[in-house]
Amino acid sequence: MDSSTLIAQKMATLADMGFQRADPSQIATESVPVMGNRHKVTCSQPSMGTLVSVTAVHESSGLVQDAAALAFQEMDRVVNLLSRYDSSSALSYLNTEGSIEGPPPELTTVMRQARFFHHASGGAFDPTVKPLMDLFRNGLAGGDPNSLSAPSESEIIDALALVDARKVEVSDRAIWLSLPEMGVTLDGIAKGYVVDRMTTVLATEGLKDFLVNAGGDIRSAGKREDGQEWRVGVQDPAKRGDLPDVIALTNGAVATSGSYEIYFDRERTHHHIVSARSGNSPQMSQSVSVVAPTTLAADALATSVFVMEPERGVTFIESLPQCACLIVGQDGRQLRSKGWRSATDPLPPRQG
Repeated sequence: MDSSTLIAQKMATLADMGFQRADPSQIATESVPVMGNRHKVTCSQPSMGTLVSVTAVHESSGLVQDAAALAFQEMDRVVNLLSRYDSSSALSYLNTEGSIEGPPPELTTVMRQARFFHHASGGAFDPTVKPLMDLFRNGLAGGDPNSLSAPSESEIIDALALVDARKVEVSDRAIWLSLPEMGVTLDGIAKGYVVDRMTTVLATEGLKDFLVNAGGDIRSAGKREDGQEWRVGVQDPAKRGDLPDVIALTNGAVATSGSYEIYFDRERTHHHIVSARSGNSPQMSQSVSVVAPTTLAADALATSVFVMEPERGVTFIESLPQCACLIVGQDGRQLRSKGWRSATDPLPPRQG
């Protein structure tokens, strides 16, 4: 595992505990000449509890850096609206007040998409699990790993009474939480939306060959420097350094959800993904990776499938156009949907 991945994981842990990222004074940039008088430029900046990078291939290194800077500006703008850790964000206002009039269109868009994936997944994806997340996070008080403890069954039942995405009303004019003390977390979808927004900026600025990586939420366009598809490694949930798979990605997105990042109790039975049905963390999978047309969809679907029983998750993904998944079970067994394609797999035959 490289150093940037380790740094990203540590930052993700701090962010989930509520720590804010430091505002960087500069964007880290690396530019390497490649064939055809082009440059491969990678620009990186910390955000969303991870390291976000833009890698692009273009004749002008300066154009890539300027476009990346604009993409990072858009990232910061949207994060400031959707972060539940920022007390001044629109999402925090919604959670504090129970409603928000004239919500920013970005919040309305993501909330509508969250409602869509809640329905599509049969309730597996639910943005209103914040009361459960807060309940688990209380066990981290003091920061001593030996003091971590799981909430009681009665506390979980009380929190579950506040969880139901159907009780959130969304319109262009206002967003309402129908139950007092309800709360929304967009952790399972907002990062994907931010990556999609960054992608739009890069394309608008004239880039055609690029890849955006926000701690495993990845979207690509065009080809890499050698004219081949971008290669994306699926993270090893056991952290042994062996990648479960490497995929080829062009004009698409992939996101991974896993139980290996953050735990709330000594026994590691409660982690940062929570079932809206049981109030507990699913234990059937170690990680779920989903390929989809947008990073928002890949992000939400990876969380959804992680909550499901693995075989049901594969069936669900196979029912969706242009989507595929790889599930690593608790026993290390891999389940792949029919559409999942490794980088070494032959291209499917063209139709027609």
